[in-house]
Amino acid sequence: MAHQWQGVIEEYREWLPVDEHTPVITLGEGGTPLVHSAWLSGLVSGDVWLKVEGDNPTGSFKDRGMTLAISAAAGEGAKAVVCASTGNTSASMTAYAARAGLTPIVLVPHGRIAAGKMAQTVMHGAQVIQVRGGFDECLQISRELAEQYPVELVNSVNPMRLQGQKTAAFEIIDALGRAPDVHVLPVGNAGNISAYWIGFKQYEKGGLAERTPQMWGFQAAGAAPLVLGKPIADPETIASAIRIGNPASWLLAETARDDSGGRIAAVSDEQILAAQRELSSREGVFVEPASATGVAGLLAAVESGDVEPGLTITVTVTGHGLKDIDTALSGIDSIVDSVIDVDVREAAAIAGLA
Repeated sequence: MAHQWQGVIEEYREWLPVDEHTPVITLGEGGTPLVHSAWLSGLVSGDVWLKVEGDNPTGSFKDRGMTLAISAAAGEGAKAVVCASTGNTSASMTAYAARAGLTPIVLVPHGRIAAGKMAQTVMHGAQVIQVRGGFDECLQISRELAEQYPVELVNSVNPMRLQGQKTAAFEIIDALGRAPDVHVLPVGNAGNISAYWIGFKQYEKGGLAERTPQMWGFQAAGAAPLVLGKPIADPETIASAIRIGNPASWLLAETARDDSGGRIAAVSDEQILAAQRELSSREGVFVEPASATGVAGLLAAVESGDVEPGLTITVTVTGHGLKDIDTALSGIDSIVDSVIDVDVREAAAIAGLA
């Protein structure tokens, strides 16, 4: 019998902190593809799969947690919700708030949010407040708004967010039939690496996996507080989605790293952009810069000889490339290679067919 995916709450209800009274605010999130990468598999002499989270409704992994956070807020009678965002959280929050009939309030760093993400936020009807500062300052104000006014905070400090995001770990094991040896992903505010670790551990404890993977997280070198071991006052990276100097889930991320025997390391902006281009041209998977950070980290680990052959490795790519087309095109001199008259022979010659 045919089955239409119902969103992460209905698909994984028994694993989530919801009950029969919780309203389900969903856009059909989750159920994203696990795409085999022949290119990366060859490089690591193993088996590499890409968890393509850009296929979620608003184009990023944030939708998994937002369906839980907004459903819980609606169930508690909230009328307004607030978040700090570098882009993807605001795009997701405003979409789910619109669906729930809640007023969305968004705080973003002034002039430092990709146009694609801002367009989503505006079209979903948000009250957008730009802050002269970075993400960390935006989160500070969002926390204070939630403490002092009748508004629900739905950043990843809200535990429901991580509960929703952990479902991606469930899907990976469901698809592979077992846990991978290593799971790789970008690290910004550090909620996602924490959520995946929760999910992998729960499936192991529930008997659906025999073990858990090592968790490998990668940050941009200019925004790598977890690598440096201290907050960064003015983080800077072209990967705007992970341009965060003091991650809210810092301790949880360190626990995921340490308990899994994993690592958190840094890669340069140049490595990130190179990985973004390679992933697009070799595998047809177009991701925003921050989403290529895990791939960049895996490539760096291969180059330094830190990847054992024969491993099954899953890599989360977190957001779609259409979120930030300006960065993607910034290193390209011209989008159009050639301009010709209506002449098939000339077209064939340029294409190398004649």
